[in-house]
Amino acid sequence: MKTAIEYEHISKQYGNQEIIHDLNLTVPAGEFVTIIGSSGCGKTTILKMVNGLVIPSSGRVLVEGEDIKGKDLIALRRNIGYAIQGSVLFPHMTVEQNIAYVPNLLNKQNKQKTRDAVSKWMAITRLEETLRSRYPDELSGGQRQRVGIARALAASPEILLMDEPFGAVDEITRDQLQSEIKRIYEQTGITVLFVTHDIGEALKLGTRVLVLADGGIDQYASPDQIIAQPATDFIRQLIGKRK
Repeated sequence: MKTAIEYEHISKQYGNQEIIHDLNLTVPAGEFVTIIGSSGCGKTTILKMVNGLVIPSSGRVLVEGEDIKGKDLIALRRNIGYAIQGSVLFPHMTVEQNIAYVPNLLNKQNKQKTRDAVSKWMAITRLEETLRSRYPDELSGGQRQRVGIARALAASPEILLMDEPFGAVDEITRDQLQSEIKRIYEQTGITVLFVTHDIGEALKLGTRVLVLADGGIDQYASPDQIIAQPATDFIRQLIGKRK
């Protein structure tokens, strides 16, 4: 099976505090890995190591078999989708301009290719064509988050990183967006790393769940195995909190 992401003996310190200690992890291509753990356990830190936004203190991160150290990080980021809480759209750009941002950089003069990419991902994320000319402040929270997902996917990346992307929306919209991202994942076969603080969301979306605690991995397994055979008391407590 092809490997999308590998962490080899990763450690990360901030000052005198070690957040991650000797982490080793393999993410096969095409998996939807949800990442959960207590606050400060390093969830977002390991996510951001994939696109070089955080550099490990020691160890290697490999993306599709290549060590990202020494790579052109701007080029790397253009080929890895990234969606965060609240979507953080460019407020002075329309929906179309936001989604087209990375494809414009990649396609250069081929404007039709960019227009086609915008249409494709608006359709996949179920954004109405009438929204193309609207600005972010004219959209609902759910619509803004869909635009953020469409923008993250518009260059057809092999990997999508998501950092608590649905944390800022109401529960009904959150349920809808969860269903949408699961459908998009099944439709595209993309590799997803998805950080969440909600164990219910982690178990609902993930093909594998990564539970972090105390700077390392408590368990990395399928949702069914996590539920049936929780490896630690911490995981048992998490499962007890699910809705």
